Amino acid sequence: MTLEVIPIAGLPEIGPGADLASLLAAEADLRDGDVVVVTQKVVSKQEGRVAAAGDREAVVADETIRVVAARDELVIAETRHGFVCANAGVDASNVAEGMLTLLPEDPDASAARLRKELVDRRAVDRLGVVITDTFGRPWREGLVDVAIGVAGMPAIVDLRGTADHGGRVLDATVVALADQVAAAAGAVMGKAERVPAAVVRGLVWEGDDGTAHDLVRPAELDLFRESPMQALHARRTIRSFGGGAVARDAVADAVAAACTAPAPHHTRPWLFVALDGAPAKRALLAAIAEAWRADLRGDGTPEETIERRIARSDAVLGQAPTLIVPFVRFAGAHPYADDERAAAEREMFLLSGGAAIQNLLLALHARSVASCWISSTLFCQEQTRAVLGVDDEWHALGTVACGPMPEGGASRPRPPVNLSDFLRWP
Repeated sequence: MTLEVIPIAGLPEIGPGADLASLLAAEADLRDGDVVVVTQKVVSKQEGRVAAAGDREAVVADETIRVVAARDELVIAETRHGFVCANAGVDASNVAEGMLTLLPEDPDASAARLRKELVDRRAVDRLGVVITDTFGRPWREGLVDVAIGVAGMPAIVDLRGTADHGGRVLDATVVALADQVAAAAGAVMGKAERVPAAVVRGLVWEGDDGTAHDLVRPAELDLFRESPMQALHARRTIRSFGGGAVARDAVADAVAAACTAPAPHHTRPWLFVALDGAPAKRALLAAIAEAWRADLRGDGTPEETIERRIARSDAVLGQAPTLIVPFVRFAGAHPYADDERAAAEREMFLLSGGAAIQNLLLALHARSVASCWISSTLFCQEQTRAVLGVDDEWHALGTVACGPMPEGGASRPRPPVNLSDFLRWP
């Protein structure tokens, strides 16, 4: 296959409502099998997707549904389309002074509409249209044009199950055909050349028409969904869960991460007991409820209040697909004769337990598992150990309830942090 990439020059400045198809058809000699490639800037201007640059941060925030990473003024964000790119695609290049361009509302629909208009005007049957934008790439310097809108051609070509030239069956090769076309066209559509479109000729494709959405990796397959710093802010306490179970390998990964927490005297003083069977969970919840009921009655709490509080706890722990009970032990603690240092030694181990729990919660979040920590077992040590068959040396540190992420994630926004309340420099 030999490709020819032909720049479409001579286009005027595009404004809202411009007849882009007519302008392209007038400048390009289109043939069957061609792919028309158009930059996002042209489509965004035609569709009126521009904004004043006065408060760029607010514009970027409006276009963002999830922050992936941030450093200084740079934000890597996911857009409503599923694209992950710098500043949610908001850009000030090749636009009037004081203005910004935004990504089209629906680039695939824009590509389909433009394709239909070009086919009607030039009487070609087999025509692809690709709308492009320049994206950075993880692990690589520089920008490259990628497809954000596709019509009339496959966006990806799945070669899994076919053989290479040596006869070996491919098991992981899925080609981003539309991105290859975008990158090829990008070579003749420089930002300073005033060439916002090109024709790629000679491409041969088979298969059904696709969309740029086909190129977006599903969240559950995304190994690099958040930067470490962003994950710290994105993890939330979630007390209700979606349907289904928690994979045991996700729990195992989370516990392995928990065991990287700092701990005193080169110890690893933790144990995690995971429960995902109904009988085991019922036994633990019954023991917690019995101990709590006895304590509250001893405090003189009215029965109605007792049952209401237990019901609230069961509403979280009872419906969670998996419960994880973290423990810490004090073996390895240094003995001290005075109470102050002995207490400090015990607190060191308790702090390491807290650090391990935080690691556990973060790791569950990284596996897209919702979770919350509840104090529960802290107040019924003996009963918890008995139900779970744990030796007396272990001290329970509450319960982590976890399950699939509910629709929409956390229901309430995190309160803002005023650093002056939490940070002091003497």
